Amino acid sequence: MKYFCCIDDTDNIDSVGTGTIAEEIKGLYEGAGWGKGSVISRHQLYIHPDIPYTSHNSSMCFEFIGVENIYESMIQCASDYLKKRSAAGSDPGLCILSFKSNKKYQRLIDFSLKAKKEVLTKIEANEIAKSLGIHLSEHGGTGQGIIGALAGVGLRMTGNDGEVKGALKDKIGDGVYSVRQLLEFPEVEAVIDFNSDEYLSLEQNVLLKGRSKSVFHNHQPVLFVYKNKEGLYEAYTKNHLRRLGEVCPVFKADVKEEWVFQEVASCYNCRYRRWTEENFTCLKGIKK
Repeated sequence: MKYFCCIDDTDNIDSVGTGTIAEEIKGLYEGAGWGKGSVISRHQLYIHPDIPYTSHNSSMCFEFIGVENIYESMIQCASDYLKKRSAAGSDPGLCILSFKSNKKYQRLIDFSLKAKKEVLTKIEANEIAKSLGIHLSEHGGTGQGIIGALAGVGLRMTGNDGEVKGALKDKIGDGVYSVRQLLEFPEVEAVIDFNSDEYLSLEQNVLLKGRSKSVFHNHQPVLFVYKNKEGLYEAYTKNHLRRLGEVCPVFKADVKEEWVFQEVASCYNCRYRRWTEENFTCLKGIKK
């Protein structure tokens, strides 16, 4: 059986992060002998004055492959732990989904994608969870975290959203590594050239410099790389990846020979930009 578990808004400015608590809940499940959890993904949600959040408004999700008949136990275990572990002043939300291959989850996915660009409500979240038989519960404060918890499950389900919790530099230092070496880490299941979408061979070397992170792409954690000025493959850092995630909603890459910036997903490489004497203007009127 496959389950999705996501939590949101469990922390305050002085406490451990929501990702740490998600890791601890996964450990409780595994320690109980219920199965095996995946790496944890961080999903960036909408930043807006009407949305309260601690630092970045992101939720933390993991998949769990487990035995049957543990759904209620998973809910109880996570609920009890959130009550004990969540920080004062937080608004924790918990979402656990028991995945059914014959069920359609498009409504959940649509809600989750909206959560990246719109202000949503608890009423909407509860209604969708109820209609699809998904567990969604509040565990303190305003319970506002249920919105991000539900959205995190839907975003993880798409297979193309979220960065893997933690950085490779936490485990290995800067330097040159072969793809074969990188694939030994659970945070990396493939290494892909971002510009060409080609998978690198096992013997290809990659430079890690700074906080290199993997992201979910086609349902697997992928380390994206690019060719630097020296012609070497270099892994994208955390800062690079988050800028890529902030691409304008009308961005469309220009033809390759017109690219002028190393990071492809940039206004500088968009077909809607028109150069002026000092910079450029946007034909769509989008201000960046």
